[in-house]
Formats: sequence, C-alpha cells, structure tokens
Amino acid sequence: MKTTILAAAGAALSLAAPLAAQSAQDRLDARYDRALAAGYKALFLCSATANAERLDGSRTADSIHQWELTGIYPKLDPIVRDLPFEIVRRQAADGSDGPVDHVRVAWSDQMPPRVAGHIPGDGCFIQPIGAPVPEAQALPSDYEAEAIPEDGWSSDPSAISARAAERLGTAAFDGTYGEGSRTTAALIVKDGQIVMENYAPGFDAATPQRTWSVAKSIAATLVGAAVQSGEFAVADPIGINYWRSGGGFDARNAITIDHALRMATGRYTDTPGNRTDPLYWGGATVDERATTWPVIHPPGTVYRYANNDTLMAIKGVEGYIGYYGAKGLLERFGMHRTIAETDWRGGYVLSSQVWATARDLARLGQLHLDDGMVDGERMLPEGWSDYVSDPSGPQPEGRQWGYGAGWWTFRRPEGNAFEGVPDDAFAARGNRGQYVVVVPSRNIVIVRRGEDMVGTRFDIAAFTRDVLAALED
Repeated sequence: MKTTILAAAGAALSLAAPLAAQSAQDRLDARYDRALAAGYKALFLCSATANAERLDGSRTADSIHQWELTGIYPKLDPIVRDLPFEIVRRQAADGSDGPVDHVRVAWSDQMPPRVAGHIPGDGCFIQPIGAPVPEAQALPSDYEAEAIPEDGWSSDPSAISARAAERLGTAAFDGTYGEGSRTTAALIVKDGQIVMENYAPGFDAATPQRTWSVAKSIAATLVGAAVQSGEFAVADPIGINYWRSGGGFDARNAITIDHALRMATGRYTDTPGNRTDPLYWGGATVDERATTWPVIHPPGTVYRYANNDTLMAIKGVEGYIGYYGAKGLLERFGMHRTIAETDWRGGYVLSSQVWATARDLARLGQLHLDDGMVDGERMLPEGWSDYVSDPSGPQPEGRQWGYGAGWWTFRRPEGNAFEGVPDDAFAARGNRGQYVVVVPSRNIVIVRRGEDMVGTRFDIAAFTRDVLAALED
C-alpha cells in the first residue's frame, strides 16, 4: 500500500535548541517553523514525484533533497532535510504500486505528520497542520494513466552557430551568470523553433519544476483568456461578495482586476511580496489568507509586490477558470505538461504553486509572441501582450526592472537600464531562478530554470543580452 522512505537515521523530532534557553515565544516560533518545514517537504516531495511520473519520468527523493530542498528559506533550511518522511502510493488490484496517494512528514511526537495529498492529473495540495493522516485510496480497476500529447516543438540548431550554442550552453550552467547559481535547464526559441536546449544531469525536457512566481505571469495569461471570452474586463472590480456584506462600504470594492495584476491594490502587506507561508506550507486556504488584508492606499496609486494581489486577480475571474479548469485552459495554450495546483479546498494558488517543464514555459512565451493565437484560434485578446508588458501603472522603487500586468519589463517609464536588451522585452520571473524572457522584436523566447539557493542569483539580463548577440552572429 505504501512506499516508505525515511530521512537520516536517528533524526530527532524534538526541537533542536535546548528548551531551557528559549523564551515561550522562541519555543512557539521554533515549533511553528518545524511544522512549516514539514509542510514544505511534504508538498515538494509529493509534487516533484507525482508531476514527473505523470509525464512518464521520475524523480528520486535524493534528487529532490539535493535540488528543491537545499538552500531554501533560512529558518526552514536547517530543519527540512532531516525530517522523516513516507511516500504513500495507491495500490492496484494486482498488488502493484500506482500513483502517489500522499506524502507524510513527521515533525512532532505529539502531532500528526504533515500531509500533502495528490489528485492524479491535478497535482498535490498541503493539508492543514494537525489534519488526520489519511488512508491511501485503492486504485480503480479501470484506471489508466493520463495520455499526454506530444509537445509540438521542432528544433533548428542551425539558427545559432555551434560555437555560440556550446559557449552559452556551458556558461548557463557553470556560474558565469552568478557564482553559486544552479541551472537545471536553458532553452532558446527563435522563430517558433528550439535552437538551443540544455539540462543538468537528472533533468530533461519532461521534468517539471515549480514555477514559483512565474506562475503570476501564467495567472495573467489565464486572466487574458477570461477577458477574451467577453465575460470580463480588466476594469471590472474583483467583486468578492463578503467585501460588500453588512450594508457598509468596504474600500476593497474599488479594487479592479487591473489593479491586482499590476500589484497596485493599495492593500497592506506585512513584507514585500507578503510572506505566504501559512498558505504555501501551513495548509491555510486562499480565502483565509489572501482576501483579508485592508486597503491603506487608493487602489492604482502605489506599487507593492504581493502574492495576494495575483491571487485576487484570479478571484476576479474564478467563475471562468473554475468552469473550464486551469488545466483545460493551459492545454488550449499547448501547455499539456503544466499543472496548476490548489489549496486543500480547491482554490488555485496561482501566485507560485504551478509545475511546468521548460518547454511548456517556452510555449507560454511563444503564445505572447504570437499575440495570443494558437493554430489560428485566438486565445488572448488582440494586443494582450502589449497590455501585460506596459509599465504604465505605479512602479517598483529602486529597481532597474519595470512592472506591467503580471509580467516584469526591461524598461521603466523613464527608460531602459539594460544595455543590449530591446525596449520591448519582458519577462516572467520566479524564486530560485525561474525565468521566461520574451523579445517580440527579435521573435525570441528564452527560458532558464534553476534551483538557486538563498543568497545566489542568476543574471538573466546578462544572459539575455548574450543570447541576443549570439543570434545576430
């Protein structure tokens, strides 16, 4: 019924620091961090394993520990790798192991393990702290693994010189663009064809990784599909019902989908980006955590990068996405190897919790190069790429990058600080070095995937400049 894999022998479940040396608050915080670390580990082991197997690939626990579970948030990093875990699988009628059912990670002698559940074809979700441990479900007798169509990419290595491809392929992985950076994939598309594609050992074209905040650009693309349906406009208020309850006025009623995409809702956040640990690793839901922050600036006047804003943009069109399903919409874009995961109540965590291959992220970029068209059918409104890449709203302070509507821009309203990168270039960017760069004037998409540890950074602007220069040779 289950495959059991434990962390290092002798790993203690008690808190690491001597209790006598800690205050009551220190003990509480340490216990909470331990619960979060267990949730982090459970979700990553579940998602990395199950989403790879969906594509007929595999990821070992050792690989996930080496890449996804190393160099993470400083409070969780010393804890996460030593926590004991079990990967529990569904069992077929003949007694063989089927897909992952759930992953459990022990963290306390007094509390149940943290559990990440898996729904075949829809990815994994983290259950709340303290939730009971489920029994694995039996595999239905008529179960058939999901059939994934070909990705449709063709290659044209002649579009770049062999010497330039070798140079860039080596430099992307050897630390040239950031000491200590850890690249897992580098892919270049020119005129709709792959001209360079390289992977780290253990990764390939069928290996999905968490997109982190590249999901925000995917979210903006799903909003575009909703707008193309004619049922929504970016000027529409988000319109969460309980913001209007009680007969009084709630300033959040003035927040539009556009405000949310541009990180300009005017809502308070506790940190830049707002810490989303209770949602991402604690088992809270989108409704519990992302909807409640109060307005402290007039919407549309102040930029404040916030995971919660992207989640609110999705709330604004959730009827449309809920009807078709994020997976179904992504498949219409040609992104058959992408899974948008949810909280345990089914709310899409489209600020971060998406798993995709490098080729599927290139498909995202190509969709924008093609002005929202796929095989002659319009998926996004005409000019949507211009809309998301226009830094017309309030902008980040002290940054070279500008911000559009769910996408970063290489230019700001006052100009472009990135020599060698055209003004029309824009990018999706995510934690641990996830990048999708779109350069319309050159008909180029650049994808870089990584598992960069805290304190390291891949210089995507320099890589983009060098790729563009190489394709001019």
